[in-house]
Amino acid sequence: MSKVCQITGKKVITGHKVSHSNIKTKRTFAPNLQDVKYFIPEENRTVALRVSAAGMRTINKLGIAAALKKAKAAGFYNG
Repeated sequence: MSKVCQITGKKVITGHKVSHSNIKTKRTFAPNLQDVKYFIPEENRTVALRVSAAGMRTINKLGIAAALKKAKAAGFYNG
């Protein structure tokens, strides 16, 4: 599976690891992804998502149905 949040679209970014002597080395910053199952009461089904911690907060705030609708419109979720 790819390292992309299906709700917010957060993905791996690159940057520099900077040592004490200020030597810069390439590194990656991965999002905090979790595999979670959510129940959608409107459709009476369960959906498995790969979401970041920020995506979980979004789902808690908006509700699973609204968050999925918003993610589909943005192109992050195609389920």
